[in-house]
Amino acid sequence: MEFWHGFLLITSVHLLAAASPGPDFVLVSRETLTKGRRTGLICSLGITLGLAVHIIYSVLGLAAVIAHSQPLLTAIKWLGGAYLIYLGWQGIGAKPKQPVETTTFTNNDNSNSNSNVTDKTESSFATLRRGFFCNVFNPKAPVYFVAIFTLVLSPDIPLWQLSIYGVWMMVLQMAWFSTVVMLLSIPVILKRFQRFEHWIDRVLGTAMIVLGLNLIFRSR
Repeated sequence: MEFWHGFLLITSVHLLAAASPGPDFVLVSRETLTKGRRTGLICSLGITLGLAVHIIYSVLGLAAVIAHSQPLLTAIKWLGGAYLIYLGWQGIGAKPKQPVETTTFTNNDNSNSNSNVTDKTESSFATLRRGFFCNVFNPKAPVYFVAIFTLVLSPDIPLWQLSIYGVWMMVLQMAWFSTVVMLLSIPVILKRFQRFEHWIDRVLGTAMIVLGLNLIFRSR
């Protein structure tokens, strides 16, 4: 398959896959609506880094092994389902917070005690980790990448070409979720949701629990 032919196929297929509703979308929406633009973008980056894990093992040929090993796939489904339930339970336990100006979500805080910097670093890492594991534990990923690398693309593609496709998929993933974050964090929209922050956390947390339970029960 010619490079640009494969490039166009990857672009169209992966954009459709990224835009389809799922745990990643629910998590990014929750993080953005309850904590703001900065947190949403960091979560998106975590999801993108998680995608790199799937791309690497797919290039190495392990995606087919995972997708066709029922015990291994079941274990991933249980892990993914349990992690989604854990994230959802955190959301359900959200408490009402004091109103905060919208600008605290869209601009960097210029205040500058060492404790605030430490808190932000820890918070950023936790958000990045949530996004990363949410994507890594997605049991649909191995099946999806088997389809990409064996049906859409030919098996004799050189490694450098696969690497470019993989990086491009990560760019598309980050671009899509960044767009979602930017739309959800428009000040007018964010200000309206701000009053119902804990309810948004609870509703989207419930959605994540439902997704997690669905994964677990489907693995039986």
